[in-house]
Amino acid sequence: MSKIIIIGAGAMGTAFAYPCLDNNHDISIIGTHLEDEFIDNIKKNDNYHPGLKTKIPEGIKIFKFEKFNELFNSNIDLIVLGISSKGIEWASDQLSKIHKENSIPNILMLTKGLSIYKNNYELLVDKLERLLVDRDIPKVNISAVGGPCLAAGLANRVHSSVIIANKNIKIAKKIADILNTNYYHTSYSDDLNGVEVSAAIKNIFSMAVGAAKGLCGNNISDEVREKNYLNTASALIKQSVYEMEVFVDHLKGRKETVKGLAGLGDLYVSSGGGRNAKMGSYIGKGLTFLEAKKTKMDKVTVEGADLAIEIATKVKQDFTIKKLPLMIAMIDAIAENKKLELDWESFR
Repeated sequence: MSKIIIIGAGAMGTAFAYPCLDNNHDISIIGTHLEDEFIDNIKKNDNYHPGLKTKIPEGIKIFKFEKFNELFNSNIDLIVLGISSKGIEWASDQLSKIHKENSIPNILMLTKGLSIYKNNYELLVDKLERLLVDRDIPKVNISAVGGPCLAAGLANRVHSSVIIANKNIKIAKKIADILNTNYYHTSYSDDLNGVEVSAAIKNIFSMAVGAAKGLCGNNISDEVREKNYLNTASALIKQSVYEMEVFVDHLKGRKETVKGLAGLGDLYVSSGGGRNAKMGSYIGKGLTFLEAKKTKMDKVTVEGADLAIEIATKVKQDFTIKKLPLMIAMIDAIAENKKLELDWESFR
């Protein structure tokens, strides 16, 4: 039995606790400083989690942020980060307070992301490591999980397959083994760059595939679009996978990782629904990004759009539109608020 603490009481962080519980681990969730009221409401409503639309099992202990230091004042085998990418600096501040002898327990990141730092791409795992080193914690080992796993499905113990990545394959395997259940199927890889880059940029391509209904043809009825848009969606998926391979290779990941769970698998799930695909559907229908955000998704975080804005300048420095026609078309639609136009003749 391992002692595992999840930081973040949102849907994915909470859902991740289920396979931990079913493996008989000592599992606790600690909310962030912004989740106190949310956790109070969960407990008032008989442990019902509104994001998962299900009751949290009693074996999963959930605490408000005030218990943070107390909870970490013991031997811990694994820390799991289930917070938003915007909360990484906050998390590094909190983790720096509980380190012992300049090190902290192994970390597994559920959070996915890619940013620009000093005009270079920076994976979220690298950002967290940099921030911890800046806070005098040089000994840190960070793994990441990738793959097609929606929180609600996991909380209902739907068969799901994921991949655990770490530059040290032995650590990746060890974490995969302690999490594997008869429904949460874990594999492992040492291609941390490939898994993390795929997991991040698939959000941009999910928007592209989500735009398929609007892009599938001119002057046809909604009924015809509904029945026939999969032709277009399939073409966009194929181009997405090709461009993801180009981009992953550029960031020193392995191309074959894109065709696995972290790339193609996650793209399939994300483009079939969710926030990125929904934003893509509005853009495909002819709305600009800002119109769609204001009128349709005003208070909704769209990870793919945030990422497109973050990396827009760097991507256009590094690649021509002939090299990444779909990605750059999506970046222009988001970052420059242009109508989405695709150069189909440049597709590979």
